[in-house]
Amino acid sequence: MPIFACSDKKQPPQLKPDFAFVFSHPAHWLAFGFGSGLAQKAPGTWGTLVALPIMAALQWLLPNPVIFAFCIPLFALGVWAAQITGKALGVSDYGGIVIDEIVAMLMVLCFTPTDPLAWLVAFALFRLFDIVKPWPISWFDRRIKGGLGVMLDDLIAAFFAIVGILLYSTLI
Repeated sequence: MPIFACSDKKQPPQLKPDFAFVFSHPAHWLAFGFGSGLAQKAPGTWGTLVALPIMAALQWLLPNPVIFAFCIPLFALGVWAAQITGKALGVSDYGGIVIDEIVAMLMVLCFTPTDPLAWLVAFALFRLFDIVKPWPISWFDRRIKGGLGVMLDDLIAAFFAIVGILLYSTLI
């Protein structure tokens, strides 16, 4: 998938996304986390929250290693959706594109004990690393654009959160 040249995520989009935009293309619907990315405040947090009921439902059907393996094609699908949507908006990493948070949080929850406190810790750790973007997350976030860039920095934030949740799990 080519990395396209468009404005930085701090620039306003070429059009204001709304429900009509989200439902105009399957990639937009997926990229905007089924509409959760339209939240005016903290769309990334709302997108991350979407992963929680999805994971709860998946855990009724599948073991965590299978869910984690399922995240690999979901990551590729997220690259496609973020690429199409970012290009339509003219902003490669628009804040309302939250498929990256959803897939990354699903990955984190695969390593998280299934109790509410552990899920809260996992959520907080992932949001912390996704927002603060310590090195090398910030390095990738600045240099890789397009759909791959959208997804990649959250994948690395998920890795940091997984390490944190594994440490947390040894303490409880």
